[in-house]
Amino acid sequence: METGRLTQTMLLDLYGELLTEKQRACFDMHCNEDLSLSEIAEQLSITRQGVWDNIRRAETALNEFEEKTGMLRRFNNVREKLEEMREECRKIGPAADRVAAMLADLETEL
Repeated sequence: METGRLTQTMLLDLYGELLTEKQRACFDMHCNEDLSLSEIAEQLSITRQGVWDNIRRAETALNEFEEKTGMLRRFNNVREKLEEMREECRKIGPAADRVAAMLADLETEL
C-alpha cells in the first residue's frame, strides 16, 4: 500500500516502537528528514541497498499494523467527527461557543 508522506509519518508515530531500531531510523530519516538513501547509508554505515530494504520492510510492517489495529483510521474518523460537530455548533450561534471551545480542547488531546 503506497501512502503519502503525512500518513507515513503518522504511522511511524503510532507504531514506530514496534519496528526494529534500524528500520525505525531509516524510515524516520527518509520520511521526516527527507534524506537520500546515500545520506542515510553514510550516517548509519550501511549500504544504500540496506537502507532501501529497511525502509521497505518498515513501510510494509507499518501498513500491516494499521490493517490489523486501525488506530490511524479511527483517529482520523474522530478528528472528522469533531470538525463536523464544530461546524454544527457554528450554525447554532453564540450559545454554542462554549461547546465549540470544548471540542477544540478535545481535539488538541488527539
